[in-house]
Amino acid sequence: MMKSRSVGIIGTGKYVPEKILTNADLEKMVDTNDEWIVSRTGIRERHIASSDQATSDLAYEAAIRALESAGLTAEDLELIIIATITPDTMFPSTACILQDKLGAKKAAAFDLSAACSGFVYGMAAANGFIQTGMYKNALVIGADTLSRITDYTDRNTCVLFGDGAGAVILGEVPEGRGFLSFDLGAEGAGGELLKLEGGGSRLPASNETVQGGKHYIYMNGREVFKFAVRVMGTATEEVLRKAGKTKEEIDLFVPHQANIRIIQSARQRLSLPEEKCVVNVDKYANTSAASIPLALVEAAEDGRIKEGDTVLLVGFGGGLTWGASVIVW
Repeated sequence: MMKSRSVGIIGTGKYVPEKILTNADLEKMVDTNDEWIVSRTGIRERHIASSDQATSDLAYEAAIRALESAGLTAEDLELIIIATITPDTMFPSTACILQDKLGAKKAAAFDLSAACSGFVYGMAAANGFIQTGMYKNALVIGADTLSRITDYTDRNTCVLFGDGAGAVILGEVPEGRGFLSFDLGAEGAGGELLKLEGGGSRLPASNETVQGGKHYIYMNGREVFKFAVRVMGTATEEVLRKAGKTKEEIDLFVPHQANIRIIQSARQRLSLPEEKCVVNVDKYANTSAASIPLALVEAAEDGRIKEGDTVLLVGFGGGLTWGASVIVW
C-alpha cells in the first residue's frame, strides 16, 4: 500500500465569456421583469458563450490561468477531470479535447457527470488518485455552456442559467492542510425533477425530440428548491462531522450559486454572518458545475481566503446529487 498524503488546491483559475445577458435583455425576450427575477433568484445578469465557443474553450481559458497560478506547465499534468453536463461532444470527452488543446500529453483525461455537484465530485475523485500516490497532480475543472440547452422562450428557466468555467490544480500540501473531508450523495428517485431528456440512448435526437423541446433543460423548480434547502443543510452537517470541525470554525462558506434564497437558508442554518458567505449568483447566475469553482476562485482572487482558513464547499444538482467538502487552505 502506498502511503496516503495530504492533498489540497495549489492553483486556481476561472473564465467567463465576454457577452453579458442582463435581466433587461430578458424582459425583451419573455414575459418577465428585473424585479421579479432579482427578488426570487438574486440574479441580475449572466455570461453567454459566443457562437464559436464550446465548453472546452471555456475550460481551456480557466485551465491556463490555473496552471500559471500553480507554477506548472501543461506537460506537468498527470490527470484532467472535467465536470460538465454540456460536453463538446458525447465522445471524445471534453477532457480529452482539452488535453490536446493544452498539450498535456502525459495526462489521463475523462469527463464526470454529476450536474451542479460535479466539481466537488471531481475533486473527490482527484483527491483519491493523488492521496494513494497514483498521480502527483490533477487539473479539475467545472465547466458548462448552459445557454446551449436553455429554452429562451421559457420564462421559468431561461432567467436562471449562464456559462463559465472554474479550475483548480490539486497536489500534495503540508500535513494539516488540504482536504479534510468529502460528503457525496445521490437521490436518483428525484431524477425526473431536473433533466435533459433528448439526445441519449433513451430518446436519441429526432424531429420529434427537437419539436418537443426535449433537448432543453426541464426543471420542477418548486420540488428542486425543497430538495436543495434540505440537502444543503444535511450535507453541510455531515461533512463538518467527518472533518471534526464545528460550524463556528468555518472561515468561508462557498455554496452552489443557484438561488439567493437557497444560499441564505443554508447560511442561516450555519449561523454564519454574511461576510463569511461567498455570493456571486447576481453576476453569473447558475453555471452548473462551474458555479462552485467560479465562487471559490473569485474569493481567492479577492483575498477573501487566507492561508490556514477553513473553507466549506457545498452544492446540489441534477441526478439528484449533492457534494460537500471541507478544506484547510
